[in-house]
Amino acid sequence: MPGKKKDNDDFFSGVYEVTSMIPYGRVTSYGAIARYLATGRSARMVGWALNVSHTRPEFIPAHRVVNRNGELTGRLHFGNSGTMQQLLENEGIRVEDNTVVDYRDKFWDPSKELR
Repeated sequence: MPGKKKDNDDFFSGVYEVTSMIPYGRVTSYGAIARYLATGRSARMVGWALNVSHTRPEFIPAHRVVNRNGELTGRLHFGNSGTMQQLLENEGIRVEDNTVVDYRDKFWDPSKELR
């Protein structure tokens, strides 16, 4: 498919742009980013984009993106299973059993915040 790579590049760029806007000390979900990008059923694609975000020249705070239950499902993509938790805790976010403790209070919804 000739246009497939370009479409993915545009989608991934959108994911990186939104992820870069997540405030320090807050988290969002893969699905919230997908909904903001008007691709509500592509939460898994958001995850794929974030899995390769470390190849970007700019810092993408992928550690601030968790699943819809606040679980650190992407933690294994940080080189060490404890790195994602440590990055979140450095920002004042409590994590227990690989889950953000005050998920609802720490949740940042780009659809509401980026109007």
